[in-house]
Amino acid sequence: MSKIALVTDSTVCMPADLVQKYNITILPQILIWGEETFRDGENIQPGEFYRRLATAEIMPRSSQVSVVDFKNAYERLLSEGYEILNILISSRLSGTIGSAIQAREEFPPDAPIEIVDSYTTGMEMGLHIIQAARRIAEGATLAEAKAAAEAAQEHSGLILTPMTLEFLHRGGRIGGASRFLGTALNIKPILHVDGGRVEPLERVRTRKRAKRRLVDIVAERVGGNPVHVVALHANAAAEAGEILQASKEKLNVIESFIADVSPVIGTHVGPGTLAIAYMIKH
Repeated sequence: MSKIALVTDSTVCMPADLVQKYNITILPQILIWGEETFRDGENIQPGEFYRRLATAEIMPRSSQVSVVDFKNAYERLLSEGYEILNILISSRLSGTIGSAIQAREEFPPDAPIEIVDSYTTGMEMGLHIIQAARRIAEGATLAEAKAAAEAAQEHSGLILTPMTLEFLHRGGRIGGASRFLGTALNIKPILHVDGGRVEPLERVRTRKRAKRRLVDIVAERVGGNPVHVVALHANAAAEAGEILQASKEKLNVIESFIADVSPVIGTHVGPGTLAIAYMIKH
């Protein structure tokens, strides 16, 4: 049976126990903060990041995973006898896949390295990875594992409500949600990842209503189907717990997690952001 290694980037926001369980290699996005450079999830963690962001005079920015990091990971994994399946942040949100492709070109054409554009990020991408990991554990080939990750895209989603659109706007990742910018300050936007971009869904008047709508929208999309659910948060753990509990009460939840939003994702969505990633069992 082939050995297959899963490679992704740090925007996956995957809880550490799952990373270890499925032996996932996570390559860091780069956080640039003034004169300092950090490797997302390696030498800066969410707690430290959000504490620092609260009083920062200079805002951080991000850069994609380097070609060198991909190349080094491929060399190590191939030398250990692995085939490699990359499942990465949407090419419409980041240039990370470009780095992966450049690194892939350093290896022979028949090297067993496959690259999947998840067309999303965060734990929606994480659920695609878990799906592939479970198929690998069942004995899937590299091609079958890749197909499983791609098929998962048709059964999953990511819905979020930031405290403000300021961070998404500044980072240029706001998509069609720019039309929400001129609204009153007390309006809370609800966005989703659609076609690989962050796009608008609704506007509601209060934070409480926004949290309720996250769950309601997932319920409308999944019906009574069994569903995997992840509540993600940017320094708002208690509210993520509320969302997860509400999901369990309203949905047919067969698996659930809470996950921190990574520093690089936090740079673009801002503190206080809440999200639900889901995947229908298929």
